[in-house]
Amino acid sequence: MNKEINSERIIIHWIESSDHDFKTMNDLYQTQNNNWALFMGHLVIEKLLKALFIKLKDEFPPMIHDLRRLCEKADIDLDDSRKILLDSISRFNINARYDDYKQSFYQLCTESFTAEWIDKIKDCRLWIKEML
Repeated sequence: MNKEINSERIIIHWIESSDHDFKTMNDLYQTQNNNWALFMGHLVIEKLLKALFIKLKDEFPPMIHDLRRLCEKADIDLDDSRKILLDSISRFNINARYDDYKQSFYQLCTESFTAEWIDKIKDCRLWIKEML
């Protein structure tokens, strides 16, 4: 990383931003804004992976939102279950963001579906934090 850039400060920024988004995800979930809660869950994981990317590579992370690709570029080994998990969470970013996917995604985000994925996002968050 460029000598003028303090990588530790940038890592802390990504972690703090992710923690803020984690609170927002939980608030949205509590108010039954399920599709937006899952969208925020994607951001929680993306920001932590970008912090981890900097820690591992000592360079800025790529400007991508695909969680599995972020891991691949950071040389993080993933088993098949983690690959599937990250691919699924990445879809929450696309589905909540683009109009042609929003309605079907909104219908998919039932209470049970959202509860299951909020739990998976929480577990994934802890897994990444252990590496930070």
